[in-house]
This record gives sequence, C-alpha cells and structure tokens, in this order.
Amino acid sequence: MENITVKSTEKLTRSRTSEKLPRLQLDPESWVDIAIDVVAKEGVSGLRVEVLAKRCGVTKGSFYWHFKDRQALLDAVLERWRAGRIRDIEKTTSGQPGHEASQLSYLIEVYAANKNRKGMSIELAIRDWARHDAQAAAVVEAVDLYRLECTRRLFVANGMTDAEAKSRSLLLYACVFGLSLMHYDHFDNNLADLKQRISDHIVSG
Repeated sequence: MENITVKSTEKLTRSRTSEKLPRLQLDPESWVDIAIDVVAKEGVSGLRVEVLAKRCGVTKGSFYWHFKDRQALLDAVLERWRAGRIRDIEKTTSGQPGHEASQLSYLIEVYAANKNRKGMSIELAIRDWARHDAQAAAVVEAVDLYRLECTRRLFVANGMTDAEAKSRSLLLYACVFGLSLMHYDHFDNNLADLKQRISDHIVSG
C-alpha cells in the first residue's frame, strides 16, 4: 500500500509541475521576429534552425510544424522586411497636394535622425545578405526602386523635370543612408543647422 501511495504522489507532483510550466509554443510570426533579431545581430549565416530552436527553448519539431525548411523561414524574413519597408515608405511619402517640399524635408529628417538603431541594423544586415544571395538582392532592389519612385513623384509634383527628380531622389537616399554609416558628431558645432542646409540643398537646390 505504501508503494502505491508514493507512486500516486509522484504522478500528482509531475502533473502539477506540467500544469505550472506549459511547453512554450511559438507561432510563425514569433519565429520570424526572432529570426530577424538574429539576422540583425549575426547576419544570415547565424540563422540556423538548431541554434534558433535552442535559443527559444523549443524543439526543432516546433519549427518544422510551421516551416517546411530553413529556406521557408528566410523567405518569410525577406517578405516581412519588404512589406514593412513598403509600408513605412508610403507613410513618409504620402501627404496633401501642394506640400511636397515639406514632405520631402520631413522624409530627410526622419532618415537623418537615425534614432532607430535596431531598424538600421536590420537594414544593413539585409543589404549584406543581398550581396551574395540573388533572392535577397531582388527584394532589396524592389524596395529601393519603390523608395526612389515615391520620392521622384514628390519632386515632380514640386515642379522639377522627371530627369531632375530622378537625380534628386537618388541623391536624397544616398545622403541619408550615407549619413547613417558615418560618425560626424564633431564635424560641426551645430549639427541641426548642418542637416537643415543639406536638406534645403536636396529639396530646392
């Protein structure tokens, strides 16, 4: 009788423990979130299923429940980044007709502020990935062309020729992305004024 009682108690304890500590479940969106963080910190080469599962405290089986293979996760990461960039581009380039110059200045200000360090880390990691992967390169090109097209339309609406609008669009993004890579805090005593002059040159010439 004593043995039966002990076994019953052990089973009850295990049952209560499993109730208190449910197994972690990750949905596809969570896997993509974690994968993007890994890509931003370690590059795409650091994105391995075994390591990812261990980091999340789940089995590889949990991953394969949602994704066919590693490539499927990579596809999802690229699609998430593409959709997010397109959404942000539309947000920063849409405005009321007649206020295109202000919209362009706002766009430069948002990018030049460079407050979103994580976002920039992700951007750079995706671009590095695109250097040696055709699929990633195609996604990056699509985003860049959309960026350029949206700003080209703003410049044209602001009174520039199509040729001039294209050159200004390319100059704008070359400037803001270049600034994000540089350390220039001690280049000028009034950085806000310096950035404003740069913005005025790009927007109005």
